[in-house]
Amino acid sequence: MEIILSIFIGIGLAAAVGFRIFIPFLIVSITAYTGNLELSTYFNWIGTLPALVLFAVATIVEIFSYYIPWVDNFLDAISHPLAIFAGIVLSGAVVTDFPPLIKWSLAFIAGGGVAGTIHAATGMIRLKSSAVTGGAGNPLVSTAEAGGSISLSLIAIFIPAAAVIIVGIITVYLSFMIKKKFFSPPKEN
Repeated sequence: MEIILSIFIGIGLAAAVGFRIFIPFLIVSITAYTGNLELSTYFNWIGTLPALVLFAVATIVEIFSYYIPWVDNFLDAISHPLAIFAGIVLSGAVVTDFPPLIKWSLAFIAGGGVAGTIHAATGMIRLKSSAVTGGAGNPLVSTAEAGGSISLSLIAIFIPAAAVIIVGIITVYLSFMIKKKFFSPPKEN
């Protein structure tokens, strides 16, 4: 059962990385540092005080940077590969007691896939907000993303089954929206 819960935690944290990259790392660092979360052997450094301080600073910089109009769009564009990588790393860090091939296959497919999908969707939402509001609506998007990342990170760690259900709902919704946007026949006037 612990193995399944660690997979659920990894998927939930990867999804949280899709909203904000450093918030889930900070929350994982805090919970590992306080002894509330077990990390894989080679990722114990995430639960150290220097890592916690580094993630706190990176989180503050990331949050404030996303409140600067047009900078937020630039950050979305350049951070997409980083979000995928971070999803892989974070999901791999919490999945314990697995053979390396299975663990990293799962981290690449589930962790990277979920993080990349959610990050791409939030980037498209921000781009649409920029186009419609000239960037004035982007702080609302940024607040929602930060809140989603914090909430999903905490739920993933403390209620992993709920996190997987939430991630499933988000993924189905995004799949439906992408299918509707890109694969529906054009509307006739």
